Amino acid sequence: MTDRHIIGTGATIREALERLNGLSGGVMTLVVTDSEGRVTGTVTDGDIRRGLIAGNGTDSPVTAIMNSRFTALRPGQGPREIAAARERGLKLLPETDADGRLLSLIDFTRQQTRLPLQAILMAGGKGERLRPMTLTVPKPLLKIGGRPIIEYNIANLARAGVTDVTVTVRYLAEQIKRHFAEPCCGINVKIIEEDRPLGTLGAASLVPHTPGGATLVMNSDLLTDLSLEEMYLRHTDEHADVTVAAIPYTVSVPYAIMATGPGNTIQRLDEKPTYSYFANAGIYIFSNDLLDTLEPGAPVDAPDLVERAIASGRKAIYHPIGGTWIDIGTPSDFRHAEELMRFNRQPAPHAGENTDN
Repeated sequence: MTDRHIIGTGATIREALERLNGLSGGVMTLVVTDSEGRVTGTVTDGDIRRGLIAGNGTDSPVTAIMNSRFTALRPGQGPREIAAARERGLKLLPETDADGRLLSLIDFTRQQTRLPLQAILMAGGKGERLRPMTLTVPKPLLKIGGRPIIEYNIANLARAGVTDVTVTVRYLAEQIKRHFAEPCCGINVKIIEEDRPLGTLGAASLVPHTPGGATLVMNSDLLTDLSLEEMYLRHTDEHADVTVAAIPYTVSVPYAIMATGPGNTIQRLDEKPTYSYFANAGIYIFSNDLLDTLEPGAPVDAPDLVERAIASGRKAIYHPIGGTWIDIGTPSDFRHAEELMRFNRQPAPHAGENTDN
């Protein structure tokens, strides 16, 4: 936790001004703490202006002009309260313990929320449909817009405040290990190497899970602006065991489709119908107790566990993706993603789960 935003109750307004001047270009908010580390208020440049207009001098104590009715993240509060603070326009949110002592600061210019999720990115596949590009470089490290594909997903996790991130590898594993030897987007990424192909979910059985928690599992070769916060809140609000991100998929038939009956009869003709579905986007939130049912080291695909959960009476729901989603599985997908990053345009989503990580 940085002390650039923290000032003591014994400071003067002049000292607060000097501290805020040093924050120029960043979040212009100070958190005031007492000698025990308890948060007593917050100060912005607006608080100082109002205090000076009210007759306070620059040598007056900062406590005279601080906002003592500040918003903080208290014990037992989480993403819902963080979202409410952000939507109110706060730029800095202090987190305190039960005694009001400062634990951390959430800077909304750097991260959107803080989700209590683990994350597993599957990066062990060969990417055969993208050969020859993937003959010497694993698909997650192919660059789109000058940045490895997987880093866009790590950055999205960092914005969501997810710091427990594991990447599972197999094909050209050493390259990915070297890439994450240093922190990425402020996250110390952990690596688990498969000794044999384990499908799109089998490696998750090798990751220790927090009891009672949940884990985001996704393919590492996706480009998406999915709000992880919205997906997580839906998962928890619905008390789901598994939530599957979904993309709309439309099939248009260029012919009249016959509804048939007994004896080769035609009951009606549907002229050039269009059918709409939701398709699996390759992004899941699983309850950790569901992941704990996986046999350690056994191959399994994510849809298999979803079907198993449904069959056993567990709750499975879907979360629609309303924005960008690109499965970079083919050369045309790769070109599409490059065009998106080059011109910063939103692509038309297309469907299908990538099983070739």
